Amino acid sequence: MPANHSLPYSAIALALIGSAAILLAGSSAWLALGIVIVWLGTLWLALPEPEIPLEPVDRAEVSRDAIHETIDPVGLPLLLLEGTQIVEANQAARAALGDHVRDQDARIALRHPDAMRLIDAADGTSVAIPGFTGTRTLWQLTRRNIDGNRWLIELTDRTSESDVSRSHTDFVANASHELRTPLASIIGYAETLKEDGAGLDSETRQRFIGIVEREAQRMLSLVEDLMTLSHVEAEKHDRPNEVLDLGQLASRVVAEVSSLKGKERVELAVAEPGLQVLGDAGQLEQLLRNLIDNALKYGGDDTPVSIAVTRADGGGTQLSVLDRGPGIAPEHLPHLTRRFYRTDPGRSRASGGTGLGLAIVKHIVERHRGELDITSKLGKGTKVSVTIPLAQS
Repeated sequence: MPANHSLPYSAIALALIGSAAILLAGSSAWLALGIVIVWLGTLWLALPEPEIPLEPVDRAEVSRDAIHETIDPVGLPLLLLEGTQIVEANQAARAALGDHVRDQDARIALRHPDAMRLIDAADGTSVAIPGFTGTRTLWQLTRRNIDGNRWLIELTDRTSESDVSRSHTDFVANASHELRTPLASIIGYAETLKEDGAGLDSETRQRFIGIVEREAQRMLSLVEDLMTLSHVEAEKHDRPNEVLDLGQLASRVVAEVSSLKGKERVELAVAEPGLQVLGDAGQLEQLLRNLIDNALKYGGDDTPVSIAVTRADGGGTQLSVLDRGPGIAPEHLPHLTRRFYRTDPGRSRASGGTGLGLAIVKHIVERHRGELDITSKLGKGTKVSVTIPLAQS
């Protein structure tokens, strides 16, 4: 019997007395012995299990493990502090700041003066820190109290919102500048005609009127492109569902464009039949017209602009526009789809360009879940290719 069990002596005595009584009553000694053995066996089975001593529990470690399991899966970066010590950082925080922040003093790990303000701040205090994790980043840090000594820092990445806001600001500034230039010209020549029109000879007057008309047309084109860009951006998450034959669409557009004066050199090199895509006919037509206009403006004056619709190597339909002009320098290629970006501002404005054509093309391609590629070689020309997935048959 284990040492940890206390023996039930009174019960054993009662079993022996009962056996003695059986013997005195004339029963067999073997019977009396059997009764004693069974009785003692039932007493043994009824004994409680021995107590096993438990190892001492580190409650602080258990608490930390529980906290880790609670906050680690949270998508928002979180830092748990005791005083100024960072005792826990969840996975999102470690990804943003690095694994080294755990068990560091916050004044060393965060290093930014604005972040240090949170150490003695009230619950709910927030600070916005530009450049917190990189040159163009913006993070918002918020203090959340837990108890007298422990508190959280919530980190929210505001970089994307800042980029959008900066983009909108730049867009408004650029659009205002682009509109102001022709408007100032129109006002200037209109005032001259109003004040000195009677003294101007017919040729000069007609030249001034022509400038006013040209600049007004430039403003109209810019406004139309701005409205188109806004419309395309608003729809870019709505994938078109109309089945179109891209070769047929290209054939029709090229036939219309090449019939216009000065655009006879636009040619359809190849249009494979049966290449169907899910598309918006109006937007795809505008995409092709924008690419053709660019090729005519910046390509060689006497060289053809070739259009091709073929099956792409990796699947899908490829629409390409090739000119044989002077080409584009490599440093300009990554920026061509930016709004109002021009490789040659003077030439672009003189030709009536708004600087929005390729920005519109990019958004149309994105809406059609396609890919845009621009390649160019100086002295040889530029090729713009748009690849759109084939419609499922």
